Amino acid sequence: MQAKKRFSVVNGLLLLVVTATMQLPVLSHAAELVRIDRIWDQAHHNAFTDLARFKGQWFCVFREGTRHVSDDGSLRVLRSDDGLKWESAALIESEDSDLRDAKLSVTPDGQLMLSGAGALHDPSEGSHQSFNWFSDDGVTWSEPVDAGKRSDWLWRTSWSNDGMAYSVGYHTGDPTDRRVRLYESKDGRQYDVLVDNLMIDGYPNESSILFLEDDTAYCLLRRDAGSKTGMWGESKPPYTDWTWRDMGVRIGGPEMMRLPDGRFVAAVRLYDGKVRTSLCWVDPKTGALDEFLALPSGGDTSYAGMVFYEDHLWVSYYSQHESLEEGAETEFTTAIYLAQVRLD
Repeated sequence: MQAKKRFSVVNGLLLLVVTATMQLPVLSHAAELVRIDRIWDQAHHNAFTDLARFKGQWFCVFREGTRHVSDDGSLRVLRSDDGLKWESAALIESEDSDLRDAKLSVTPDGQLMLSGAGALHDPSEGSHQSFNWFSDDGVTWSEPVDAGKRSDWLWRTSWSNDGMAYSVGYHTGDPTDRRVRLYESKDGRQYDVLVDNLMIDGYPNESSILFLEDDTAYCLLRRDAGSKTGMWGESKPPYTDWTWRDMGVRIGGPEMMRLPDGRFVAAVRLYDGKVRTSLCWVDPKTGALDEFLALPSGGDTSYAGMVFYEDHLWVSYYSQHESLEEGAETEFTTAIYLAQVRLD
């Protein structure tokens, strides 16, 4: 499936940079949008990305489907040698579920792990099942391995300094039970509940965890009820006790990383004013967000992946903005984009 009208995203770089820069507040650290490419638009709805480097190659994963929510979701894996020219490496499908929200990580034993969840076509025994797949090359993948309890959505797995996997699983089955559990795993195959209830109200769900050299863990977490503001968590080993702070701003699709210079950067969907996918600094002491670059985005957008490589922040994400433009005639509603950002 090809778009009827192709948009020259790279040729519009100057306009995109100016547009993004005009949206920035005055900050102590500048950022420049160096390049933006649409790297995939072959399904009607292309969304929910993640990004990784593995064995010298780039890998980007995302969901393909008919709509944002549809029964036919599958997980597409792209690969690239240079981050510019991309090809399909694999397509993971399911006969009994809508596969969603793929994430990538590298296991301590050197495999590429793809995580996702299946929205089950038959919900009689649960609404969702989380899965992990494993690969030595990003092309050939194992059979899915169940991760966590049925109806718990383990949204993203992060690896600690000692090689343990941690994931926040949010409950999807019973609308009266909106707890989030903290899971741990030695290998990404067998997950055990470490904390049965993190005691966060307001329908907590999507999250991202990172670990510092001293093993302090931080968690960026989305909420979708009550104030709908994000939460910032901090914990020390064994990660059974957490301190949570209300961030005071609504976020979606959270991803974060720590740069080599120690700064925390997050990619989130922001809802104030125009809905957009943005990059933000995070103050680890308070959880305060400071937006520094709104990526070219709009409408149905978010779910970024980030890699810091060769002094640039590479960001994958999806967005609807091109198909919403006046006069646009596309066969896709949302497409996958890759941004390169230079940070001062």
